[in-house]
Amino acid sequence: MLNKILIANRGEIAVRVIRACRELGKKSVAVYSEGDRESRHVALADEAVCIGPASSSQSYLRIDRILAAAKTTGAEAIHPGYGFLAENSAFARAVAERGLVFIGPSPQSLSDFGDKIAAREIAQRCGVPLVPGTVGKAVAADLHHIEKLGFPVLIKAAAGGGGKGLRVVREKGSLAATMERASAEAKAAFGDGTLYVEKLVHRPRHVEIQILADQHGGVVAAVERDCSVQRRHQKLIEESPSPAVTPAIRRQMQEAAIRLAKKSGYIGAGTVEFLLDPDGKFYFIEVNARLQVEHPVTEEVTGLDLVAEQIRIAEGERLHEDQDHASEIHCHAIEHRINAEDPERGFAPCPGLIESLELPCGPGTRVDTHLYQGYTVPPHYDSLLAKLIVCAQDRKAAVARSLRALSELRISGISTTAAFHQRVLRDPRFGSGDFDTHLVDDLLAEDAARAAQAKSGDGAQRG
Repeated sequence: MLNKILIANRGEIAVRVIRACRELGKKSVAVYSEGDRESRHVALADEAVCIGPASSSQSYLRIDRILAAAKTTGAEAIHPGYGFLAENSAFARAVAERGLVFIGPSPQSLSDFGDKIAAREIAQRCGVPLVPGTVGKAVAADLHHIEKLGFPVLIKAAAGGGGKGLRVVREKGSLAATMERASAEAKAAFGDGTLYVEKLVHRPRHVEIQILADQHGGVVAAVERDCSVQRRHQKLIEESPSPAVTPAIRRQMQEAAIRLAKKSGYIGAGTVEFLLDPDGKFYFIEVNARLQVEHPVTEEVTGLDLVAEQIRIAEGERLHEDQDHASEIHCHAIEHRINAEDPERGFAPCPGLIESLELPCGPGTRVDTHLYQGYTVPPHYDSLLAKLIVCAQDRKAAVARSLRALSELRISGISTTAAFHQRVLRDPRFGSGDFDTHLVDDLLAEDAARAAQAKSGDGAQRG
């Protein structure tokens, strides 16, 4: 039984884990940088330790300082949240070597699935459908093989994510140069320029399956999340269940995810991500070996407490729920990532003082955030301010509730993406559920064309 848990993260996810600890009767330890001294997670935790300057490289990414904080406070376990060191196998190994519990997958699983080439090979061995692509590392010598896939193709970094090192190549002539640029970007972002190449799936949906696996061989796969509303491969809106997934496809995806988890010896919470093409065929993308930002939609739809389950699994308990319960659909849930960005200026980051704050509430309305009035959003980290999660009896009602909740959200002092979320929800394609991962790009292109046409019309009138 764990009594004290250190949260090696910040912001809303640190707050979320602290609250789970409190409900389970466990003490929590927050770590923070000098730039986060006034953050809510510092005040909520039972103890808090400063681990360095504002820069992530000197604080949240410093394994030695996090381990020192655990030793000083007597923490028995470390929850990594998401981002930072959450999928770092060296960190998980260092935690175990200090006799502490890492609340997450094993170092081997983190290593296996942190390398997307290795992950593809594992998925292939498990009989999980793959997008046709290169086997192993893609290099200049493979150009002939890549060309045989047929254009367009997608170049991807073997390490990391978030769109870094990701490029679409539509013709043979630009392949070599594009691979060189992608490799350089991946090297700068992740310290590893290794690439692989996949055939580009035409206008897919991005659908993922949440898994939980205990130390006794038990695995469950929850109802899917649809994460197709993205900008530059960064998710903006997630929902569950997906309007594009039939019960038969859901069952097949869940079976594939469970097979992958069991055969790879996975333990903990994780997400198996797929592309779903317009014909209903799905293909493995990757495994995110951690808690996802969008985990609340699964919690609302299924009734599972994923963070509590993570902690119980780390304590050696068996899963509390079976596959039937994980597959139950209690409502339709939608999550909105509210970022400190200005859509009118190309989604430029907008850190600064929160002059006033009003959070929506009411039936089926949840807000996960670390914000408060008077808080200054620092410029050093991810722009995520809050996650607004709504649930209702069906998708139409959930969209209506989202619009109501977004209209009640008031954040002054900085720009946010809240109004843009309303723009997406009011688009007929989103309303009908007939959209894909290009929806946001299409909306922005249409808005730009209208603005240019209006400007041209104004110029003609003045002339």
